[in-house]
Amino acid sequence: MPDESPQAPDVDALVSYLEHDVQPMIVLDPRYRILAANTAYQRQFGVANQPHVGRKCYQVSHHYDVPCDQAGEHCPMKRAFELRGPDRVLHIHHTPRGPEHVDVELRPIFNAQREVVAYVERLSTVRSASAKPSAEGLVGRSIAFNDAISALHRVAPSMLPVLLLGESGTGKELFARALHEASERARHPFVVVDCSGITETLFESELFGYEKGAFTGAAARKPGLVETAQGGTLFLDEIGDVPLSMQVKLLRLLESGTFRRVGGIETLRADFRLVAATHKPMRDMIGDGRFRQDLYYRISAFPIHLPAVRERPDDIALLVDSILQRIGRARGAAGSTSGRKFSVTPDALARLHAYSWPGNIRELRNVLDRACLLADDGVIRVEHLPDHMMERESANRRNNSGSASLSSRGELTDRELARFAQEFSGTRGALAQHLGMSERTLYRRLKTRR
Repeated sequence: MPDESPQAPDVDALVSYLEHDVQPMIVLDPRYRILAANTAYQRQFGVANQPHVGRKCYQVSHHYDVPCDQAGEHCPMKRAFELRGPDRVLHIHHTPRGPEHVDVELRPIFNAQREVVAYVERLSTVRSASAKPSAEGLVGRSIAFNDAISALHRVAPSMLPVLLLGESGTGKELFARALHEASERARHPFVVVDCSGITETLFESELFGYEKGAFTGAAARKPGLVETAQGGTLFLDEIGDVPLSMQVKLLRLLESGTFRRVGGIETLRADFRLVAATHKPMRDMIGDGRFRQDLYYRISAFPIHLPAVRERPDDIALLVDSILQRIGRARGAAGSTSGRKFSVTPDALARLHAYSWPGNIRELRNVLDRACLLADDGVIRVEHLPDHMMERESANRRNNSGSASLSSRGELTDRELARFAQEFSGTRGALAQHLGMSERTLYRRLKTRR
């Protein structure tokens, strides 16, 4: 990017135009300086006695002292300059309410010579996830988690079918609910169909409903789950378990948008947004005939990968804090431990970080539930964690004893990390990979040593 603006834009006229937009918007010069902001931005992101005009965008939004791309982040300004067009990214921004997920869209402004003279940045707070500990909903700050939230935020306003892919325990239903709540159908039903929990003989009647007398025991008409989801979202959890005999009927429903109750002759029109999820290898299932290829293409218009816990180690402390809040609130409501707050010792947190979590968030919740029962004073210590976690950690250490890669979790202090960085001859990205952490985490930890 050029170091200076070739020609200053008419900022006042531009801001006058932006005032009509309800979304927070700012104007930047090519050197990252904030030139102006509309009222919506000042209302949502402004801090009293802390002027933002004249400051660098990365200082205000991230508290960085270098541009985002130098801190291990995606820099939309750099990308927009390269593309000569708009760029969009989800970032964690510092706001008056604390860290929040913010969807950022940056558009370049050109002069008559087609030189970039400024940028307009539009910001939209993402309500479907929290970047700080929360007693409900999705929480996370890692790159892998943010990628999933960014995809969710992009697809939510559309009617495209979404397929959530990931291991068991990664929170597919929470993601599906967040997608529903971020869509225009949020005021209508969110209906969950557990495809693995319905027998083949009952699947059709559960999905489509039945008429009185359709079969023995059908004493009255019963609407199915498709009918219940009218106007809302139908979430087919573990769709890989749908029997082949029902896959063709499900395909017909999706292609025609119509269905009939079991035992009925009336054709009914369906009106729902489809979200499906599975932990199974769908392409392998298509190859061996267990899943229809045409149905797969229908449900997978917009696939989203949900990361396993081991893919988002930067989020473990945040997940632990959030789950403990939820456990404390649930037990307080039950009256058994009213008012008690749970915490974790640094040693126990280091063990939680070192574990690989094959059962993902579901396993983490179970481990913390058990530990809370054992922690009489509300403080979870190493001895409150399951024995198998200790055994697996010891095995991992033995297996990795000859590896060049190190894990910084609980092993390197900030001082040791700074010394290691000085001695390392490669790039910062290579150092982050070597230490088993994200480049952004490495940058933040090294920054604290300055």
